[in-house]
Amino acid sequence: MVIRGVVPQVATATADQRVRYIRALDKIPNIPPEDRAILEKVTEKFVFRANDYYLGLIDWDDPNDPIKQLIIPRKEELNEWGNLDASNEQSVTVAHGVQHKYPDTVLLLCNEVCGAYCRYCFRKRLFMDENDEVTNDVSTGLAYIRENPQISNVLLTGGDPLLMSTRRLTEIIAALREIPHVKIIRLGSKMPAFDPWRVLRDEELQKTFRTYSTKEKRIYLMAHFDHPRELTKPAIDGIACCLKNGLICVNQCPLIKGINDDPDVLAEMYEELSNIGCPPYYLFQGRPTAGNEPYETPLVRGWEIFNETIRRGSGLACRARFVMSHETGKVEVLAIDDNYIFLRYHRAKHAHLRGKLMVFKRDDSAYWLDQLEPADGFEYTPFSEGEYCNIAAD
Repeated sequence: MVIRGVVPQVATATADQRVRYIRALDKIPNIPPEDRAILEKVTEKFVFRANDYYLGLIDWDDPNDPIKQLIIPRKEELNEWGNLDASNEQSVTVAHGVQHKYPDTVLLLCNEVCGAYCRYCFRKRLFMDENDEVTNDVSTGLAYIRENPQISNVLLTGGDPLLMSTRRLTEIIAALREIPHVKIIRLGSKMPAFDPWRVLRDEELQKTFRTYSTKEKRIYLMAHFDHPRELTKPAIDGIACCLKNGLICVNQCPLIKGINDDPDVLAEMYEELSNIGCPPYYLFQGRPTAGNEPYETPLVRGWEIFNETIRRGSGLACRARFVMSHETGKVEVLAIDDNYIFLRYHRAKHAHLRGKLMVFKRDDSAYWLDQLEPADGFEYTPFSEGEYCNIAAD
């Protein structure tokens, strides 16, 4: 399919394909001028970036096209809603660009750019001019990791680590491999969806994967496919290339209104991901992030979609957990019945919460943990001071 003004290179793609990045809406002729004027106000607040390959996946004749919803700004993003740091990541920032929330896992925010910008991004604050949470110098983070032997997992994120130069990414991975207690390195990346040729055309990057993803200490690609339409032949080839060069691949994505809030869509994507060796890992409940109101799905509806999804397909396609990345930890949604919502701390910031079961009254309008009311006989005191804090309403 050829889109007016954008010629997608999906069917005839070669290994050395290079995408053309687009940073201004006036470069996209498919957006009517009357809409563009409004949407440009959105991009003044929340940055826009895409490329010709990804824009070529859009069916511009469909006003509700899911890829369009994912990448093209919406005026509703300017609604006053949520906050920029919805999970209070600042509270677990132990050094510049270093987050340490769980004992064995550290995040290195090593890049402040993505291949394109998802409109529902929970870290959109990182791409604002006044933000300096990300650092190009990870030496402080590496020193912190060396000094804390309980850290066995390091996630490179930001931003997208695969958008860094291969030389710099290799230097970081090599430095981490010199730390004996770091067993797993994770790359959180949507580049396999945004630009599969980032992996396919770069033999040096492939060599880095082969060198440092060993039998004893693997590198994991935490891929980010949101919709089955992203699983093009080049994208599948990109995942195959990662697997061939020693990476373990899994997929995680949020539940997003208008994009994948449909069990037919999720089930199709989960089955295809398991077929290509990148099985589903987490399905996230959308964080209450500023600008994200048009993409939010209520928690009960999210559970219904997820529960129906995992009823379908093979066991490998149904291994995802439905979780909230709350300030206090990863809260798994276990079940919802007519009266109650059953949750459990899958991971937790504080030891006394790990594995804790929680029961709340069913609330079909709630979208986040802090909006729920504990069921009779159950308490919810997740913070160290034991006080209830409604951060979602801030």
